[in-house]
Amino acid sequence: MGTVSSYLSLQNLIYKKGGPSLSTQPIIRFENVSKRFGEDTTVLDGVSFEMERGKFYTLLGPSGCGKTTILRLIAGFSEPSEGTIYFNGKSVNQTPANERQVNTVFQDYALFPHLNVYENVAFGLRIKKVKKAEVDRRVKEALKFVNLSGYENREITEMSGGQRQRVAIARAIINDPEVILLDEPLSALDLKLRSAMQYELRELQQRLGKTFIFVTHDQEEALAMSDEIFVMNSGQIQQSGTPIDIYDEPINRFVADFIGESNIVSGVMIEDYLVEFNGKRFECADAGLQPNEKVDIVLRPEDIEITPVDAGKLTVTVDTSLFRGVHYEISTYDQDGNEWLVHSTKKAEVGMQIGLDFIPENIHVMRLNESEEDYDARLEAYGVADED
Repeated sequence: MGTVSSYLSLQNLIYKKGGPSLSTQPIIRFENVSKRFGEDTTVLDGVSFEMERGKFYTLLGPSGCGKTTILRLIAGFSEPSEGTIYFNGKSVNQTPANERQVNTVFQDYALFPHLNVYENVAFGLRIKKVKKAEVDRRVKEALKFVNLSGYENREITEMSGGQRQRVAIARAIINDPEVILLDEPLSALDLKLRSAMQYELRELQQRLGKTFIFVTHDQEEALAMSDEIFVMNSGQIQQSGTPIDIYDEPINRFVADFIGESNIVSGVMIEDYLVEFNGKRFECADAGLQPNEKVDIVLRPEDIEITPVDAGKLTVTVDTSLFRGVHYEISTYDQDGNEWLVHSTKKAEVGMQIGLDFIPENIHVMRLNESEEDYDARLEAYGVADED
């Protein structure tokens, strides 16, 4: 799948570079934070999490899930209805936005069209009445950092989308904030430029060593750039973890469906390491559930192999087959009408019967309505907890 391959290539770049040295002290902590508008609208519902300094975090979810509200609460543009927000261990509930070590890059960049590049970047320093020589030094330093040296006198209206984003980032870093917030800054860019800017943003974060908090509804962006993803829905964090953990081990149907493409079917956990779905029993790698407990099963399309009918674990009929460049996207259905999506380098003709094969490790069993805390505890009890 294109999403996974592009994500892995960028993650390899990230970890080869080693990344910044991180402190174990959380730079940001939310403790049972809720946000309501009026009596009937709850946009955040008892959210708790921690963020370490020097990491790239992504708040991922559909429109209206509460991710931008979290950004506004961190920035100080809004106050929590309940709960406490900590910055470096101190409550900032009553701290105004201009006193927080935070800067924001907005979706539309919020640049001043009547000012040139230099004056846009210098604007915050001018407001603080920083001396002219210091302003000049810091503006040139910031522009050099984002590869815009020599663009000082360029008009904003003459800049491309990617260049405008760099100007916005230069303005955000010029005051040396501890945290940089990015509210869907890539959404206005075309696909090719957006992909290039993913690498550039991540590279900037690595060189700065600052905490970046990125908001998006685009799972490809989240997978490509993040150290850790917070998947949100309906004002709550559904799951948090590394991109690989969340992709490979989704905790519920929402996460499995929202992150990448998935085949999700209902099943029964017969006993540890044995699950039943589609009227058959299969070995799996999951344990710690109740005997005969109803569960959801996830099989990723790229984890399914096409075989002859007599060699497959399931028999299906090909409904559609589309060539996607690196693979065929093959939609199939079984005798019960369940759809099975397969990504394969093998071609399959519409209407033909084929077998589907998969290994136990690629069958992911999800308990219905399991919390993230209970899920982690179950993994730890069976010796398969994530290692830091």
